[in-house]
Amino acid sequence: MAKTYTLRFQSFSRIIHVRTVIVVAILLCLTFAHILLSLSLGKVPTSLSQVLQELFSPEKGAYGFIIETLRFPRIIMAAFVGASLSLSGLILQSIVRNPLASPDILGITTGASASTIFFMSFLAPFLSMQLLPVFAMLGAWLSAFLIYMLAWKQGVTPNRLIMIGIGMSAVMSAVTTLLLVLSPLTSSLSAYVWLTGSVYGTIWQDVRYFAIWLIILLPFLLYVGRWLNVHELDDSIMQGLGLQPERERMWLLLLAVAFAAIAVAYAGAIAFVGLIAPHIARRLVARSFAGLAWTSTLIGANLVMLADLIGRTAFLPLDLPAGIFVAVMGTPFFVYLLIKQQHRVR
Repeated sequence: MAKTYTLRFQSFSRIIHVRTVIVVAILLCLTFAHILLSLSLGKVPTSLSQVLQELFSPEKGAYGFIIETLRFPRIIMAAFVGASLSLSGLILQSIVRNPLASPDILGITTGASASTIFFMSFLAPFLSMQLLPVFAMLGAWLSAFLIYMLAWKQGVTPNRLIMIGIGMSAVMSAVTTLLLVLSPLTSSLSAYVWLTGSVYGTIWQDVRYFAIWLIILLPFLLYVGRWLNVHELDDSIMQGLGLQPERERMWLLLLAVAFAAIAVAYAGAIAFVGLIAPHIARRLVARSFAGLAWTSTLIGANLVMLADLIGRTAFLPLDLPAGIFVAVMGTPFFVYLLIKQQHRVR
């Protein structure tokens, strides 16, 4: 049995899993090392000492612009995107009770993509680009609302939710294709690159706005996260514990949609992160919300940072979208999960 400690302070009580603390600490160290490595690699390679000097020395050298303006915001954005998609996937897999659930498979990402393409193609010349995350959230929430209503039959069961979600994903993909066909040529070319999923061209202003959205959403996550583990049980057991499954499931779904939408708004439709990271986290730490959230967040952040690092260094002078390499890593994992589920059903 995993070793645990109980932390108590007046009315506050928390069980601390030693294995979870160790795994999170290792992942944090890996994340910082990954950031330093990404800052030093690129078209203009720099040494670790040069990176540290540019970051912490008051006197900036010749590589200040490359490290602090071109690379650093892009790396932080990749980490934010991976973390958001991982949290969204963790929430969805818990409320749907299906290991194949993720924001891109259930139609949430495609709903945000369709709304974003509509904004980029037809509204961007007239409205501020700062409204892009708002439109992405509206599209994702509209998709989630349609999924929830179509799955409703004297309540919403996880199986109906995932089947309707897969169908909605196909519908929203068709809508996105239609919008691309109808959009101006200049907009459609940039939209195609965006749909692949990329953090190319990220500036510090984008990172700040993304951070603001995360600051807004995290208190809601801390509040509704208390119900997350219980959702893996049967609805009748949840009712016996005094919970209302439909209401809690709806709030958790809205939160998962919000996390996926802001990631799509700033980095495009990067697939499979919300599928892979929670699965790896469940193999590493105890099945408690706090431990899974921390671990999934760090794994997702490193996954997207790694994909972006490969995209901008492995095929120089080309700078390829990170979404390509996430898909390369995620597709075999998805096939493995399908085979595993098939054997489990048998």
